Amino acid sequence: MAKPTGFMEFERKNNKGSEPSERIKNFNEFHTPMQAEERQKQAARCMDCGVPFCQNGRPIMGMVSGCPLNNLIPEWNELVYTGEFDAAAHRLLMTNNFPEFTSRVCPALCEAACTCGLNGLPVSVKENENFIIENAFETGMIKPNPPKVRTGKRVAVIGSGPSGLACAAQLNMRGHSVTVYEKDDRLGGLLMYGIPNMKLEKHIIERRIELMKAEGVNFVTNANVGENYDANSILNDYDAVVLACGAGNPRDINVSGRDANGIYFAVDFLTSTTKSLLNSNLEDGNYISAKDKNVIIIGGGDTGNDCVGTSIRHGCKSVIQLEMMPKLPDSRAENNPWPEWPRICKTDYGQQEAITVFGSDPRRYQTTVKEFVKDEGGNLKGVVIVNVHFVKDENGRNVMQTVEGSEQYLEAELVLIAAGFLGPKGYIADAFGVETNARSNVATEAGKFKTNVEKVFTAGDMHRGQSLVVWAIREGRDAAADVDEYLMGYAGLK
Repeated sequence: MAKPTGFMEFERKNNKGSEPSERIKNFNEFHTPMQAEERQKQAARCMDCGVPFCQNGRPIMGMVSGCPLNNLIPEWNELVYTGEFDAAAHRLLMTNNFPEFTSRVCPALCEAACTCGLNGLPVSVKENENFIIENAFETGMIKPNPPKVRTGKRVAVIGSGPSGLACAAQLNMRGHSVTVYEKDDRLGGLLMYGIPNMKLEKHIIERRIELMKAEGVNFVTNANVGENYDANSILNDYDAVVLACGAGNPRDINVSGRDANGIYFAVDFLTSTTKSLLNSNLEDGNYISAKDKNVIIIGGGDTGNDCVGTSIRHGCKSVIQLEMMPKLPDSRAENNPWPEWPRICKTDYGQQEAITVFGSDPRRYQTTVKEFVKDEGGNLKGVVIVNVHFVKDENGRNVMQTVEGSEQYLEAELVLIAAGFLGPKGYIADAFGVETNARSNVATEAGKFKTNVEKVFTAGDMHRGQSLVVWAIREGRDAAADVDEYLMGYAGLK
């Protein structure tokens, strides 16, 4: 390691973020990168462990610990410390096609597995990664690098989310001619419309798309394959097809009053805001507005938190976030030791903002909706919530039960359902004739990406179910390797 005592000499410091009271005035990213000299000190904290769990990316007690992309973290941390920033970017891009995405939206599984975190604070891997890639763009190191030789093989990738983009980038690098079909009006899939600007400004996605175009990847928007684009034509026109359409079926809440006006899926709420923001800075009014409304968000995960932050920026009257599960401990429990993923309570940006604006954490644990209440016009006016607890059944599984007498009525003019996703849209699988599994994901052999239909492959959330951006990139890269071997007869990608 370049600085054997770095972890003892330098304390962890994070990029400074603007105060919640200020950042809620806009939809911009709100962290300011530190100067290169300070970032080098943060990289010096990396111990270059004999066993670097940060890049291991393997399940431990049922949850992945470390980076699923197996990023060469100790190597590029050392190169940052020694000032070899271009070399650090080269090592980073060997394993990760889009560090500018993961360094903004990944929950940093790498940091959870960092050895420094065993007895202190982990290395700031995520921010180091962001420094490396943004410095590479700023200095002009990142330039279009189209393949010098084309194979003559044509591949269609259906979906331009992180999985589809990673797959397309890998196959194009190999020399195949790739066309990406996207059902929406803008490219990026989940990255474009599923993640708010506060976490990922859209010019970051557009920058990467323009680079891929310059390298020879073709893109077609407003192409909803299976509806306004014929799947059979695509099968006939290409040597291979990769389905990377995500998990687009949101989980619903089917209780009395569900048909009330004012109940939306979180993805529709977030998408409408981003579209209007990009089209007109919200001036066109073509979005689901939370302004002056009592908002209830069903779901305690990242998407629910994004809805909290977005609702506050709209100017909501109040916001409550319902979570069925109990509150996690504030620090690791004895049965959750390092390097397992830390099952602890985290207060994210949206919740921080709610505390600042309304004076309390918006989350209510072990609570769900029992009934949606409508007025005479069919509009939502409130919800009845109820407390829940979990008991084990005869098979040892946790079963949710309601607590009698715990009902409570809450005023609400807007409810956002952020309860996760159940799988991909069924019409896509039907259009290509691919088989699905019990979870409605496209089925393949374990560890493989080829479907039951000749020359059709799959990747990302459509294959593994709802997951992280970093896993989508991993899936896209691995699927590209399978496609390449299918086309060429030997493995040319890793």
